[in-house]
Amino acid sequence: ASPINTFFHPISPSTITNRRHRPAPGAFAYHRNTQTNPKKSPAAPPAAKMLAAAASVKFSPASAGTSSTTKLAFKPVHLPFLPNAVPRPLSLSARPLYRQEPFLAAARNDRAASTAPPAATADGARPVETAAAPEAAKSAKIGVYFATWWALNVIFNIYNKKVLNAFPYPWLTSTLSLAAGSAIMLVSWATRIAEAPQTDLDFWKALSPVAIAHTIGHVAATVSMAKVAVSFTHIIKSAEPAFSVLVSRFFLGEHFPLPVYFSLLPIIGGCALAAVTELNFNMIGFLGAMISNLAFVFRNIFSKKGMKGKSVSGMNYYACLSMLSLVILLPFAFAMEGPKVWAAGWQNAVAEIGPNFVW
Repeated sequence: ASPINTFFHPISPSTITNRRHRPAPGAFAYHRNTQTNPKKSPAAPPAAKMLAAAASVKFSPASAGTSSTTKLAFKPVHLPFLPNAVPRPLSLSARPLYRQEPFLAAARNDRAASTAPPAATADGARPVETAAAPEAAKSAKIGVYFATWWALNVIFNIYNKKVLNAFPYPWLTSTLSLAAGSAIMLVSWATRIAEAPQTDLDFWKALSPVAIAHTIGHVAATVSMAKVAVSFTHIIKSAEPAFSVLVSRFFLGEHFPLPVYFSLLPIIGGCALAAVTELNFNMIGFLGAMISNLAFVFRNIFSKKGMKGKSVSGMNYYACLSMLSLVILLPFAFAMEGPKVWAAGWQNAVAEIGPNFVW
């Protein structure tokens, strides 16, 4: 039922003779004679004779009814010229003499449906236009997180150094930092600013090695800042990627490409140059920064290995980590410094600085 049958269909000479409307000048029609019943036809001649017979056959009305054993070739029939006929170009899109409305309607509906882009494919992939916006928003959100983290880290280091200059007791300072973070999160949970996490005993067992490493790294960094300049401490702490690669290589058996090892050379060289040229170099401060690097690397490793499958958000995870680190650090802070030392240091700090020390 396709439109092409309107223009290319076998017609007989009688049809051409009796048809009142003839095609335009230059148009032509194809025809062929029908093949007779093969049961009544004699044996086919050889191939050469068949070709010769096909070339010599000329179609005529008299031979239309005769039976032949060969399948005659198509030959154009040139129709006489009609002066009043309007030429009509041959087009496959012309409307046929007959059509099937349901079939054409279904085809139109399919074409209309295919013009609209799908919202999502079968595997859940989104179009590029719709997927680009969430990716850009996610990248911007991560950028804001990094910028906020960096800014608050700078403020923390400056205030921490000012406190340590007036009150040189890093164990208590580290304890107060963890206590303040834990108190803020407890208030957030109580006021439902943040949803409290659902934890169990297995969660705290898996968090224990992470908290131990976090406690060591936090105290070591504070001890380092109490002995040397903040800038020198963080120059040494910038070597943490080198510690991460070395620990992963020798303790976890992970292998890295050669360019990764070469990229560590400027970091290690810069830290060595800063240590050599530091005017107020202190070995305790240097070792504190190095121990902090190593402890934080193990903290990351334990966190990735032990906390897989734990449904706790990042903020609640760090809150639980701070609380458990506070519990671990508190007895060591009492043993290393003690209340008598803290009371004497507090009185000296208030006498020298005044109430601003509390702020």
